Amino acid sequence: MSSALIQIKGLKKHFQMGGNIVRALDGVDLEIPEHTLTVVMGPSGSGKSTLLYLLGGLDRPTSGEITVDGERLDQMDENALALFRRKTMGFVFQSFNLVPSMSAQENVAFPMQFAGVASVRRNEKSRYLLEQVGLGDRGHHTPSELSGGQQQRVAVARALVNDPALILADEPTGNLDSQSGVAVMKLLSGLPKTRRTTLVVAHAPPQAGVATHRIF
Repeated sequence: MSSALIQIKGLKKHFQMGGNIVRALDGVDLEIPEHTLTVVMGPSGSGKSTLLYLLGGLDRPTSGEITVDGERLDQMDENALALFRRKTMGFVFQSFNLVPSMSAQENVAFPMQFAGVASVRRNEKSRYLLEQVGLGDRGHHTPSELSGGQQQRVAVARALVNDPALILADEPTGNLDSQSGVAVMKLLSGLPKTRRTTLVVAHAPPQAGVATHRIF
């Protein structure tokens, strides 16, 4: 049986809006087993993306504990968090977040620069990952020359480039047509076989069919 890669205890995130306090998360307890694909579903405003951003160390909790791969994120300073993200996490966003002036291959290779990987290795690995996501012949194309589905597959390849244990995907099919969305979810569904843990935030349930675990 898989052990938990993510453990959350009493997690709260409150926002001040005018004279009101919005309780985006209000005492969440959660465990995510390693080597699984967990889909978190719920309507807009239910705190799904807030949870994802807290897990990714992109935002700070109001209170509570977040443990990822044995490390307490809520106790880290910004420098430690940045290093931990680089080593442990890959991100896939709804809006792709590719650099428009870079080719697909350069976008995939980009995170390796911060990790100090030599350029020859960066080129090899980015080419390999583009082939893995079915875009081996699109490496020199810029994002504007790719379809939405192709851009998201580039983003998935980029998320994998530093061999993270955890992939966090925020509405990864939200800007795609249904066929492209199915292709991207199929790609993500194969990640547990590579001993990665994937957490996907999804607005609607259809794309949850590939999940090993579901949270509402």
